Amino acid sequence: MTKIIAKVDGMMCGMCESHINDVVRKTFPAVKKVSSSHSRGETEILTEEDITDEALRSAIDPTGYTFVSARREMCAQKGLFARFKK
Repeated sequence: MTKIIAKVDGMMCGMCESHINDVVRKTFPAVKKVSSSHSRGETEILTEEDITDEALRSAIDPTGYTFVSARREMCAQKGLFARFKK
């Protein structure tokens, strides 16, 4: 799993966060979890497959918000079945 922390400009409220979350979920089917914070200007994406900066920009910028940058972290799977998955 990969955790992507994307910087997004233009989010002003909870509805903006929801809009970004919906766009990410609909555009990238491998996304397992997405949450945005307008106060931090960030969207955190937990995904099974990496998403390029260009793909994020192509999804986010047409909505009126601006993709700025992204950083990635590898995440260990958690939960009961994580130890069985190889």
